[in-house]
Amino acid sequence: MSLTSIVNKLYFQPRRHELERYTHEGVAIQRKVLKYLIERGTNTEYGRNHLFSTIKSYKNFAQNIPVNTYEELKADIDRMRHGESNVLWPGQVKWYAKSSGTTNDKSKFIPITSEGLQHVHYQGGKDVVAYYLSNNPNSKLFSGKSLILGGSHSPNYNLPNSLVGDLSAILIENINPLANLKRVPSKQVALLSDFEIKRDRIAQETLTQNVTNLSGVPSWMLSVLVRVMELSGKKHLQEVWPNLEVFFHGGIAFTPYREQYEQLITKSDMHYMETYNASEGFFGIQDDPSDASMSLMLDYGVFYEFLPMDEFESENPNIVPLEGVEIGRNYAMLITTSCGLWRYQIGDTVRFTSINPYKFVITGRTKYFINAFGEELIMDNAEQGLETACKATGAMISDYTAAPIFMDANAKCRHQWLIEFTKAPSDLKEFTTILDRKLQEINSDYEAKRFHDITLQELEIVPAREGLFNDWLKSKGKLGGQHKVPRLSNSRKNIEEMLEMNTKKML
Repeated sequence: MSLTSIVNKLYFQPRRHELERYTHEGVAIQRKVLKYLIERGTNTEYGRNHLFSTIKSYKNFAQNIPVNTYEELKADIDRMRHGESNVLWPGQVKWYAKSSGTTNDKSKFIPITSEGLQHVHYQGGKDVVAYYLSNNPNSKLFSGKSLILGGSHSPNYNLPNSLVGDLSAILIENINPLANLKRVPSKQVALLSDFEIKRDRIAQETLTQNVTNLSGVPSWMLSVLVRVMELSGKKHLQEVWPNLEVFFHGGIAFTPYREQYEQLITKSDMHYMETYNASEGFFGIQDDPSDASMSLMLDYGVFYEFLPMDEFESENPNIVPLEGVEIGRNYAMLITTSCGLWRYQIGDTVRFTSINPYKFVITGRTKYFINAFGEELIMDNAEQGLETACKATGAMISDYTAAPIFMDANAKCRHQWLIEFTKAPSDLKEFTTILDRKLQEINSDYEAKRFHDITLQELEIVPAREGLFNDWLKSKGKLGGQHKVPRLSNSRKNIEEMLEMNTKKML
């Protein structure tokens, strides 16, 4: 028997039998998770303040604990980062995943407890393999190496052994030593902070390895693969790694990149599998290659709630647990986790495509945003950046929109802004540079993607003719009233329509 067959039989097949319980026992599984989380949190400061000891039902839970964003939990997390114990979760938390910022902060710091690390994040990775082997029984996944991209980490204040960094770096730092035997690149290279150097080192290290699978964010991985092809001089990736069989991807939408991957990897038996893993937890896995929706992972240390998006601005929205969701309705997702996040609004929106089993697709964010490359640019970032650029150059803006330009053949990409100036800057290049630098200053993820122009190049500004945005709204029957131009979007649909109108009117 092959190593893959042995590992599959000993571990992954038994786990798949447990996962089959999702189909008919999902609600019961989630109730058990909630009970565990409340019991673990009862003697924390947060648990005492919110009377966890009196919670006997989901109704009590929802009554006692408010819905939280990062701003509500930030003060407690800051205290934890300075060494305080038993604040949001029992004990002292040593690890913090650095994520994109909020309105008030450049970065968020999500606590990663030992329970969360093992029973949420690592369990998610194991279950991805369990599902994959179930769909591909002849796989030779473990006959070679896994190319796993990681970020970097740095010390957290002056606490011994306490670090902050990308979730991927935390996972690599704490991974089982046995798993390191099947992973590339080396830990030293994987945790390098300079992506330009890291990309080159990864390509050099893996060029002669037997890589069977890839794991990472599509944009970052594509940049690495382009470098592999440059060094190898080959035309297609399977000429470098003939046994490559699957790319486990997540973090951002894969659709804009699929065509580029299929041009790079032309073998007919290449597989692509989506995952929904974030700094806050591991939530979904595409268990059926013919279905784009993902299974909601129910028996980790995560309890889910769902806020209907059509009630998002309501003072008393009808937030429901799993048993209350409806197929086809758009929800903002709330999570309570074994990392000490209580009724936490993660900012993602989902729509269920199935119940029993509970399967869903990610529909977007609760606010305008661009997250085409992992940069998570939010509307507040855009407003701050434009304000700074206008003040510095004396320009004035009447309207704007922005969207990504996806990677070209050289793995380059950028944001494109369409701006209608009421007073144009004397030097558009200066305005562009100031805006771009300000966005890097206030958004750590955008800053990381802009580093050395490796993945994200300096943004582009296209001046809009006078009246363009009103003309576009009018063409949609949305001129006047409460209708607004969408400021930021992952899709190019709106901006392409506006660019066409901009050109036509100017002729």
